[in-house]
Amino acid sequence: MEQPSPSGGSEELSESEESVYSGLEDSGSDSESSGNDEEQEQEEEEEDEEEAPGSPSALQTQAKGAPGKRKALEDDSPLEGKQDLVVHDEYEEDSSDEEDIRNTVGNIPMEWYQDFPHIGYDLDGKKIYKPLRSKDELDLFLEKMENPEYWRTVQDRQTGAELCLSEEQLELVQRLQRGHFGDVNFDPYEPSVDFFTHEVRIHPVTNRPADKRSFIPSLVEKEKVSRLVHAIKMGWIRPRKPRDSAPAFYDLWAREEPDAVLGRHRMHVPAPKVPLPGHAESYNPPPEFLLSPEEELAWQQQEPSERRLNFVPRRFPSLRAVPAYPRFIHERFERCLDLYLCPRQRKMRVNVDPEDLIPKLPRPRDLQPFPTTQALIYRGHSSLVRTISVSPSGQWLVSGSDDGTVRFWEVSSARCLRTLPVGSVVKSVAWNPNPSICLVAVAVDEQVLLVNPCLGDRLLVSGTDQLLDSWQALEEERPQPVRWEPAGAEERARGVRLTVQHGKPVTQVTWHGKGDYWASVVRNPGGRQVLIHQSSRRWSQDPFRRSPGMIQCVRFHPLRPYFLVASQRSVRVYNLLRQELTKKLQSNCQWISSMAVHPGGDNVICGSYDSKLAWFDLDLSTRPYRLLRHHGRAVRSVAFHRRYPLFASGSDDGSVIVCHGMVYNDLLQNALLVPLKVLKGHAPTLDLGVLDVAFHPQQPWLFSSGADGTVRLYT
Repeated sequence: MEQPSPSGGSEELSESEESVYSGLEDSGSDSESSGNDEEQEQEEEEEDEEEAPGSPSALQTQAKGAPGKRKALEDDSPLEGKQDLVVHDEYEEDSSDEEDIRNTVGNIPMEWYQDFPHIGYDLDGKKIYKPLRSKDELDLFLEKMENPEYWRTVQDRQTGAELCLSEEQLELVQRLQRGHFGDVNFDPYEPSVDFFTHEVRIHPVTNRPADKRSFIPSLVEKEKVSRLVHAIKMGWIRPRKPRDSAPAFYDLWAREEPDAVLGRHRMHVPAPKVPLPGHAESYNPPPEFLLSPEEELAWQQQEPSERRLNFVPRRFPSLRAVPAYPRFIHERFERCLDLYLCPRQRKMRVNVDPEDLIPKLPRPRDLQPFPTTQALIYRGHSSLVRTISVSPSGQWLVSGSDDGTVRFWEVSSARCLRTLPVGSVVKSVAWNPNPSICLVAVAVDEQVLLVNPCLGDRLLVSGTDQLLDSWQALEEERPQPVRWEPAGAEERARGVRLTVQHGKPVTQVTWHGKGDYWASVVRNPGGRQVLIHQSSRRWSQDPFRRSPGMIQCVRFHPLRPYFLVASQRSVRVYNLLRQELTKKLQSNCQWISSMAVHPGGDNVICGSYDSKLAWFDLDLSTRPYRLLRHHGRAVRSVAFHRRYPLFASGSDDGSVIVCHGMVYNDLLQNALLVPLKVLKGHAPTLDLGVLDVAFHPQQPWLFSSGADGTVRLYT
């Protein structure tokens, strides 16, 4: 077995030598290459016989590369004179910098191998192990100091081996660092050859005659243009907007008008002027401006902010004797602080038309019918008429007065049909709302009289008497808060059927919608104030254990089993079936005087002695939906119409105001309130004006009673 040549791996050819060999390969002629091929084949056969494929020398030769092999050929070849003509296999060595053929991992980040002992794989698939790194920082420092080639030593990333750069490689690196070209022979400044020069040549570059199509409009371009025009017409293509030629930066006030509201000079807020000096600042002030010793002592004891003058007036013989002002710098500094810290703000005045602030309401003529004129005057009472009530048919009217009489009128003719003397002030009258019952409740002092006026249909009158007389006394008499007494023969002849003794003064009576139950309010602070009665059974009860305050008036709900009680400042809604408080309405008024419930049952109005009228929406809130202040004095009475969207209020100023109050079925739409008409006719007497108002059950008519002793009808 042949030993490997000692010179095989020790000497490596430099790049310059390799370039010489490659130049020989390229410059050889065809004849020389054909002759050298035969010699190379003989040479390879001899080497194959000398070295077996598995011998270590062959492996060593393969690993150390082509230069050592070429050296052995130079020593052993019989063609020593023709060694320059040996053909070099260019595929046995690849000296490119991009790729190292000994590590086959490819162009990947070598950081992937930093946690492994190897750094890649060779051509045979075996691991290429990293060189042992047993040097610490001190060894590296000593090597850096002692090794003269340390500065040109770099580490190969693919194999981990350390390589020493040659002079040519160093020069290449330095040229690239300076920004020069890598090739030394490349001249970047060599003159360029200008083919088309400015000089006119005899022969043109091209002398082809022009085509015929250059003179005829192109059909292809015509079709393209027509497509674009159609697309623009259809809106598929939008032409580009022309660019704004205005400069990016311009003078903001160049075109500003001097009289403009937002002009440059109009926004200037002048500094407040210093007040001009007066007589006290003079060097020779009048004697009345000089302070006496007591005034000067008081001035010194005052706070600086409380002093009328911030200096003491002095008198000097001449202007030359006036010394320098000691507080000059201090006052100038305070003046600068005032100018600097003064919050100056321009308040823009808003030009608002007052008509625009008024809500757009429909015209009253569009909301007809409603009462507009005084039609009839019912005269006969000698004192103020406190209360009135209309029969369900609208044919009769009852009124109670302080003259101690109850009068029954015919509505259409203003004729007084009957007069019932009761002997005392009549506080309240109420006609039964049931059209099949002819009965009137009259509150006089401490009793309530149930009166049959005997007006109208005789069958109706007799049926009412039979209903009241059909009552039979119970075997066990139950205790009641009141005493029911049948009328005597004399009272029965006058029309009185029953007398209900309360024991305290009665201020109000009101009927339930079905006509059997009625309620009364008694003036009894701190005790029993509200009673509910049943006429057919002659039974009374007190619905409340304790009084909810000073009761002003009560009303039955027209549809539900609710009972509304108005105290001095609030309205309580009670459920009579469940016997509980359902809702409490805050009126925002000082003293409630009267109350009325809308026929739909979801709205309530309250009048007060502080001249307010509060409209409540029970579904909306416990606070007033609208607070109307149309009257100048106390509101005594309020009323709703049963059929029309109207409500009215009477006041001590002698006027009755009729308003339109439309309630919608849509819960999302609020009620529409429109004042319609101010009705005047009553003359205020004893500081009292209109005491009660009531609507006709069918017609848009309004009745009002006043302190002048009259009842008036407005139609």
